[in-house]
Amino acid sequence: MTVTLEESYAACRALNRAHGTTYYWAAFVLPRVKRHHVWALYGFARYADEIVDAPDWPSVDARRRALDAFGKRFFADLEAGRSEDRILRAVVHTVRAFDIDPGLFRRFLRSMAMDLDTTSYATYEDLCEYMDGSASVIGEMMLPILEPTDPEAAVAPARALGDAFQLTNFLRDVGEDLDRGRVYLPQEDLTKFGADPWRRRVDGAWVDLMQFEIARIRSLYAEAEQGEALLPPRSARCIRAARVLYGEILDAIEARHYDVFSGRARVPARRKAGVVARAMLAR
Repeated sequence: MTVTLEESYAACRALNRAHGTTYYWAAFVLPRVKRHHVWALYGFARYADEIVDAPDWPSVDARRRALDAFGKRFFADLEAGRSEDRILRAVVHTVRAFDIDPGLFRRFLRSMAMDLDTTSYATYEDLCEYMDGSASVIGEMMLPILEPTDPEAAVAPARALGDAFQLTNFLRDVGEDLDRGRVYLPQEDLTKFGADPWRRRVDGAWVDLMQFEIARIRSLYAEAEQGEALLPPRSARCIRAARVLYGEILDAIEARHYDVFSGRARVPARRKAGVVARAMLAR
């Protein structure tokens, strides 16, 4: 059964609403004509992420084949100018509408493939190599939709924001990632502070480590904030809302006394609604 473009965008929106509520609600600050394009990019990322992390796959090789097939179909459909896939039809439409560099998607899929056989990272630089595809490129993908006044100058802040979001996720999801056999905290940092996430215990070493990582992330948020001046007002308010809400996840981690093992640090839905509403009404 052929999926319509409207149905494809709706499917991407549903994925975003189910799995990425901060991104989903922040997109409402953008003009209506742009929101669905943000949801399409999220749909692409989430579709690939589900191949890598969803529990109902028989083997790593099966995941690898599925991820490879997904990438090949996307690039073939992009070349053809349309897709019959439920998610990719909207993604192809968005990429072509904004002339988004296909190389960004190749870098993203490369990092997704790394998750299939890489369970830890020796240094922060090694982790940044992974995040180049898993996070930095998301910021770059968004730029054509956000329409900065100086696209070249906006790249570094956009990448910083993508990395800050990703690193925030890594801290919040330490327990869940351990369940998958992964540790995204650099091994050099763990060694420096004598911290061991596998103990799943909040001791002095763990607190010192978390304070160090949170300071690093907040410096990235500060760098990303400088890029908001390069954006049109609606785009700037959208990014500011997402930055503020994601940054508050760090506050929530601190409020839990750095316990990321017994539950997930969250920003309440009413807080998200309030921040987005104020951003939408601002002039």
